Amino acid sequence: MKTMPNSTQEEKYRWIKPILDRNITIKDMVKVCPFSERALKYWLAAYGKYGLEGLENRSTCPKTHPRETPIRIKERIIGLRKEKNKCALKLQWDLTEEGINIHFQTIQKIIKKEGLTRKYRMRKIRYKYVKIPLKKGELVEIDIKYVPDKIKGQRYYQFTAIDVATR
Repeated sequence: MKTMPNSTQEEKYRWIKPILDRNITIKDMVKVCPFSERALKYWLAAYGKYGLEGLENRSTCPKTHPRETPIRIKERIIGLRKEKNKCALKLQWDLTEEGINIHFQTIQKIIKKEGLTRKYRMRKIRYKYVKIPLKKGELVEIDIKYVPDKIKGQRYYQFTAIDVATR
């Protein structure tokens, strides 16, 4: 009886183990394996370099960006915002005086990401419905419905009149 793998790490190891033991080649493994040849080679390289820990799933998102705003400038923007509570454009003017050239939209993004934006409440509009009492016979609802089948070749209609005040 075969047991199911407990983790993706274990699953990957099961697929590359026959290749590591030299029981089968990568080309032959690709024919029976649901994963690509490139994935198998990647797992083999990771296993060779880091061992079983190398087969663990990791995030593929970039850790840094080459044009990211330096942390020193971000901290200065956050500090100015908390201190003066000015908008991004006015903060840009203050930073330009300090010799820091940065676009106001970048400042705006930093402020928004830090949660330092103002929160405006939308005032809920409440409608007042005034129910005017009606007198008897003042307003009448009339409904007309035709009888679906003709009776002796003649069409018949049903008229219903309901007084709104007294029902």
